[in-house]
Amino acid sequence: MIEQKDLLSEELKTKLDKLESYIRDLGSLAVGFSGGVDSSLLLAVAHNVLGDKALGVICVDAAFPGRELKEAKSFCEERGIRYVTCTVDPLKEESYRHNSPDRCYFCKRGVFTEIRKTAEAYGITYLAEGSNMDDLGDYRPGLRAVSELDVKSPLREAGLHKSEIRAISKAMGLPTWSKPAYACLASRFVYGEEITEEKLHMIDQAEQFLIELGFIEERVRMHGNLARIEVPAKDITRIADDDTREKIYTRFREIGFMYVSLDLKGYRVGSMNEVLKK
Repeated sequence: MIEQKDLLSEELKTKLDKLESYIRDLGSLAVGFSGGVDSSLLLAVAHNVLGDKALGVICVDAAFPGRELKEAKSFCEERGIRYVTCTVDPLKEESYRHNSPDRCYFCKRGVFTEIRKTAEAYGITYLAEGSNMDDLGDYRPGLRAVSELDVKSPLREAGLHKSEIRAISKAMGLPTWSKPAYACLASRFVYGEEITEEKLHMIDQAEQFLIELGFIEERVRMHGNLARIEVPAKDITRIADDDTREKIYTRFREIGFMYVSLDLKGYRVGSMNEVLKK
């Protein structure tokens, strides 16, 4: 339930009411759940509205870090939300494995095909995903699969932007309200580079090490045997400190990277898509 609904603006209350009404009309809903900011709010609201007719479906693959899986499960268990996990292997799809610009389309198509099977087994009629209004402004081939498979997008139906989702999540007491934005590990590869389970594991280890050093908002982009680190501009001086720099270089070499670089532009969403905009 909303703990501090009165703190929301009238506009946000209206959008939240619209979200709840939209979900209520569906009757039963399986939410593709990653544990991120967007899908956490969507699943929490669906649970509040539909109870056990809402189901969180966590799809696990090599691009989904163990820490994210643990957090997603804990989120559901602490709130009594019904959830299941399923396993997918997008690496079987050649266009995904060779990291074409449409990689996300093939991944989403496989994921939601599996979620549909799971939903049917649990007697759930509709599927939903957590994209918001801000996602319409970036290159998002996965949304094409969402449309083709008739997957609902309740947050977009309610006209919610990321900042608004965080505000409502905070009012609901959800720990994800301040969680940094996250994208699957496959988004760390330069287009055209083959994605393998070994490389995904390398990125996972590298990013986990940065998190342990206190760099919560970060990305490790893979360019062959070179790791390109992105952190917010305010953290560049800290990560370039001699002691920290040496620790990172040593650990990344142990992981398997030959070269380690720091992106002086700093962290930004979808930096690998910049080559598509030229």
